[in-house]
Amino acid sequence: MADAITSRAEDYSQWYLDVVLNAKLADYSPVRGSMIIRPNGYALWENMQRGLDGMFKETGHENAYFPLFIPESFMAKEAEHVEGFAKECAVVTHSRLMVGENGQGLMPDPASKLEENLIVRPTSETIIWNTYAKWIQSWRDLPILINQWANVVRWEMRTRLFLRTMEFLWQEGHTAHATEAEAMEETLKILDIYTTFAQDYMAMPVIRGVKTASERFAGAVETFCIEALMQDGKALQAGTSHFLGQNFAKAFDCTFQNQNNELEYAWATSWGVSTRLIGGLVMTHSDDQGLILPPRLATKQAVIIPIYRKDDEKTAVMEVAERMVRELKDAGVGVHLDARESQRPGWKFNEYEVQGVPLRLALGPRDVKNEKVELARRDTREKEIVPQAGLAERVTRTLDEIQQGLFDRALAFRQEMTTPVDSYDAFQEVLEEKGGFVLAHWDGTAETEARIKDETKATIRCIPLEAEAASLSADEPGEDLLTGKPSSGRVVFARAY
Repeated sequence: MADAITSRAEDYSQWYLDVVLNAKLADYSPVRGSMIIRPNGYALWENMQRGLDGMFKETGHENAYFPLFIPESFMAKEAEHVEGFAKECAVVTHSRLMVGENGQGLMPDPASKLEENLIVRPTSETIIWNTYAKWIQSWRDLPILINQWANVVRWEMRTRLFLRTMEFLWQEGHTAHATEAEAMEETLKILDIYTTFAQDYMAMPVIRGVKTASERFAGAVETFCIEALMQDGKALQAGTSHFLGQNFAKAFDCTFQNQNNELEYAWATSWGVSTRLIGGLVMTHSDDQGLILPPRLATKQAVIIPIYRKDDEKTAVMEVAERMVRELKDAGVGVHLDARESQRPGWKFNEYEVQGVPLRLALGPRDVKNEKVELARRDTREKEIVPQAGLAERVTRTLDEIQQGLFDRALAFRQEMTTPVDSYDAFQEVLEEKGGFVLAHWDGTAETEARIKDETKATIRCIPLEAEAASLSADEPGEDLLTGKPSSGRVVFARAY
């Protein structure tokens, strides 16, 4: 399996696809641009769901579900929103099919044409705010803190498994508030949740910031984001949290009586992350042998592989292996005993290495006799013979070391690949020869931003928040690379997925 993986140095794009396919995370669908998420990939998504869902609920959010289909007229009510999504919408026009003339093929039944076309949701702001207008009458009805786990469809022309597909899974939060301050507090609270999840669960360091107007979510007043850096030096937008102001409340006439008995439009947020995070996980940590998973997201944190040739050896080895399973489960470790006799131990070693299992424990007759076990780490590929006594404590400690080590390694890479520049020539040179995050001064105009994007294919990933700017030493004033106009601080440029 590892032999089927192209090296990163040879072809990074093919390496990524090889890892996804050989680790059995996903497969191609017969529908162009969509994907089949295999059990290994879906288990990752379920673990991501559990982690995020717990944090959402701890902060007072509840899960609900809104329809997949959105009336076309809803999409047209918020001008920036429809402009931003119009070219990506899939449209349902008929409710049934009929056999064509002469019994050949199928066609939409003309008699089933819908009175109003339905949009397959690209995002749910419109149908949710149409509903909130019915639910919200008074300040006592606020806040509404709702999240939904769902699928969406955006008609992408160029797709790549997990990173950009026509249909993908995600969560989308939609909240309504009585004041602007409460809505902004919510927006930043979710940004902090995403940051914590990315760094503590995914071991993926991120930069928090705000998007420029041209990169802002369609219909938002402000879009905040977390940006991660992949091993090829390209950025990945890993999550966004949007302050929507009163735009959607006005579009759907969602007013409430405030505490001064005055009618006021509600204040809104929306926020989301998607299965794109799985692609980010692959590209942040994996190597030429396959997938590497941070233990906090791995369903199989440790796998035990028994090795024997004779029946009496099998009995002794399996007895110890099963005892190890019980001990590790009692310690909260996600452990799997691979007792299959259809595959040789070497084949299993390779399979679990490609699939990114953090720890592999090999147990043979000699290990049973010596009360030892071989422990192999996926992150460093180091092997060590350790005592069976105290194994649970050793395994949990090693898993913690792997989790922290993956984050530290990714952070060191990001720091190495983050470069401040003061001239346009240096900016272009770094992009071509090194890549990564480029910190540069910007005059704040859309014209300069557009020119840089057109000439270099680099975009402003974010304007770092105050704390981020200080940590990046990007908070000193300077002059724009192109125009020489004043700039209050550096912004983060990169080529991106």
